[in-house]
Amino acid sequence: MDAQPPSHGGNSPFKAAILALVMVVLAGHLLIWVMMPTKVYRQHWLPDIRLKSSPTYFGASGVTFLIFMFPILFMAVMGCVYLHLAQKSRDNHLKGNGKHRLAILRRPVIMKGLGVVSRIELAFFLMFIALLVWSFATYLRIGFATITPQSAANSGEKVWEVKLETAALRLGLIGNVCLSFLFFPVTRGSSLLPLFGLTSEASVKYHIWLGHIVMTLFTAHGLSYIIYWAVTHNISEMLKWDNTGVSHVAGELALLSGLVLWATTYPKIRRKMFELFFYTHHLYILFVFFFVLHVGISYAFVMLPGFYLFMIDRYLRFLQSRQSVRLVSARILTCETIELNFSKSTGLIYPPTSVLFMNVPSISKLQWHPFTISSNSNLEAEKLSVIIKGEGSWSNKLYQLLSSPSSVERLDVSIEGPYGPTSTNFLRHDLLVMVSGGSGLTPFISIIRELIYASETLKSKTPEILLISSFKNSSDLTMLDLILPISGAPSQLSNLSVQIEAFVTREKQPTAQQKKNIQTLWFKPSPSDAAITPILGRNSWLCLGSIISSSFIIYLIFIGILTRYYIFPIDHNTNKIYSSAKKSELNILFICVCIIITATTAFLWNKSKNAKESIQIQNMEGASPTASPNSLIYNADRELESSPQQAFLQTVNVHYGERPDLKRILFERKESSVGVLVCGPKKMRHEVANICSSGLAANLHFESISFSW
Repeated sequence: MDAQPPSHGGNSPFKAAILALVMVVLAGHLLIWVMMPTKVYRQHWLPDIRLKSSPTYFGASGVTFLIFMFPILFMAVMGCVYLHLAQKSRDNHLKGNGKHRLAILRRPVIMKGLGVVSRIELAFFLMFIALLVWSFATYLRIGFATITPQSAANSGEKVWEVKLETAALRLGLIGNVCLSFLFFPVTRGSSLLPLFGLTSEASVKYHIWLGHIVMTLFTAHGLSYIIYWAVTHNISEMLKWDNTGVSHVAGELALLSGLVLWATTYPKIRRKMFELFFYTHHLYILFVFFFVLHVGISYAFVMLPGFYLFMIDRYLRFLQSRQSVRLVSARILTCETIELNFSKSTGLIYPPTSVLFMNVPSISKLQWHPFTISSNSNLEAEKLSVIIKGEGSWSNKLYQLLSSPSSVERLDVSIEGPYGPTSTNFLRHDLLVMVSGGSGLTPFISIIRELIYASETLKSKTPEILLISSFKNSSDLTMLDLILPISGAPSQLSNLSVQIEAFVTREKQPTAQQKKNIQTLWFKPSPSDAAITPILGRNSWLCLGSIISSSFIIYLIFIGILTRYYIFPIDHNTNKIYSSAKKSELNILFICVCIIITATTAFLWNKSKNAKESIQIQNMEGASPTASPNSLIYNADRELESSPQQAFLQTVNVHYGERPDLKRILFERKESSVGVLVCGPKKMRHEVANICSSGLAANLHFESISFSW
């Protein structure tokens, strides 16, 4: 989330140095992953590092968290510093980093199963697949090389049985590679993803794919071992939980938890039984816990870095979601669409296309839904808005609740976020073409409002805007009335050129009902409500970096003291006396305690600061703007009759009974740089991406931005 307004700052050399350092560390870390299956790593590198390290304080696990844990956390902290400096750059949210070295890799590519991805995403995806293939092939080649009829006979087994056991182990090792990356995409407040132009919202698809791969490999790993034990008459191995070494029972419990979780992730089950999906998805806690007990804490440090960052993010989200936020009003449209307006502190700054996760307990205590923020934190310093169209069971229930004749006087809402891109590149284009379908208009509202602020307040040169919106029915045209904010917009929009082409696909001509009034519902406040504030304060990235680094340092101190003065005197680093399970449990406990202590301290400290700066709700409240002081609903015609609103609506050309010819419209643009954004159905997104990546028009630049609609 962004909580620092952009300002001047000559920090480009520092940013470049930090980014270069992160890339060097990343390259070294990837090299470790590539070399991990080889004899060079196992017979030379790892023993040498162990000889040069002191095992007295950290035991055998000291080497693995030095090699695997420290680099990831170091990059995460450096990423926090980099993103903090990026926030300091003037107009960062508008200008972004147009000279980013990786910008050329953000062009779209369509992949079956993944949809529209940037070239940098494709590059990482292909490198990851190559790593899996290389690792599995190398593990098998080295493992099978030592298997001979003589060696198999010496162990009383057949060659194929030994090879089965070897392959089963290697399947588990490859599954751990996938597990190591599983939690990075769902860390919403990640400081690593933005370094590569990615967001958590856009990366969830990789979490889904990785989850399927992880469970496929671990299932094959478990079944292979069961078959091996059965044919070698050692089925009793399934019930073994040795004091030291690998615990088979813990692995089986981890696999069972994962299988139950996996079974409920399929789309039909998730859509029809979301509560079941939500509950069972929390089995990831048992899955990871028993996995660590299964492999031991030393080897678990290979996959723990991503989970460590996820735990910090998840706990901060938990703290934020406990607070009920102040919902000021709702604007109700006839097209089953509502705009919710929240109170926010002036210190909360977020870029266009940011996402807010929202929970309404009166509808479902479990369901959290992401919505793109339509308001602009510069134009509307004390208000945050989201637009919700009734396109699912949850959103339909919300619309029916607010539009019912019996008015709702109060609505409890909890939120998580906002989360958004660290920078955008809108000002670098001569023209912005925004293509939307239905409620896909929402993210473009936030962009248009940001450009209004840039052109009318900052007097910056802004690109022309061509908005192409497709709607099913003419009643949906009322969504265009929400483009300009109720308050905060300049009286005249003289410096911004906007053209809107609206297409109504299912009607041949205007209907008499399309001009129904918008109603506004005002909610009564509660003393427990609070304005939305930045959870980690104005310097949120620096605060997050402090949490990551301080929690890890405190953990090292705790576990170092425990190992030196309790475990080492018993075990003397033989790993044959002290229980592996107890050692793993103590490490997990210390990790959780350190995260809770540091994150809670940072949260409470920033909460006290936010309380002093936030708007006093009681000073905001007054009679609703109606003819009758007791009325909670009033007609919003006067809002829509303002001078800028009327002038803005004159730029709208409505086309009935047809769809936009996107190829013709885009290829006809002759501006030197045309930024193209799309939000809507999958078919529309793919069509626009294909046009921009066809190479037939060099001036078209597809802007890949994550949307929730």
